[in-house]
Amino acid sequence: MRRRVLVAAIAAAAGCSRGDSPATQSASGKVEVGQPAPVYAAMSMSGDSVSLAKLRGKVVLMNVWATWCGPCRKEIPELRAIHSAYKDKGLELIGVSVDADGSDDAIRSFLQEFKMDYAIWRDPNEGVSTIFRMAGVPATFLIDRQGVLRWKTTGAIEPKDSTLARAIVAALANP
Repeated sequence: MRRRVLVAAIAAAAGCSRGDSPATQSASGKVEVGQPAPVYAAMSMSGDSVSLAKLRGKVVLMNVWATWCGPCRKEIPELRAIHSAYKDKGLELIGVSVDADGSDDAIRSFLQEFKMDYAIWRDPNEGVSTIFRMAGVPATFLIDRQGVLRWKTTGAIEPKDSTLARAIVAALANP
């Protein structure tokens, strides 16, 4: 019951109407490729309310990370390369930091050190972990223009991952 109330509150905050049908998981309770991505909202680094619903109509690559995560650090060059290669074609890269409250200065330093020039959302309570049924960080999700999950992985993205590249190209090609 509490989970339904939480999902409804997030959906309302994200601006979802009943017609949006923000399904979260399949009947098995898993977040599965080919199913609608869960309803998710967070805060930007500047404190603005942000959500996947507000990005509907765009192809979104959402990467969940933390400053203390070694594999997260390892994959950032590849994320930057993906962002550079596809941002002008319509890909929105979102980095969701699950660092604890009070870590904003450390996060800003981290962003500068790793030259992360894409949108960063804050989720210190790790709601994203529950909503997307994540086992840990890093985790990455590709969501198409209709809000359908097209690719996902847990663990660092490997350089030049051909399955991710194909999924991005296919999502961008589909209006």
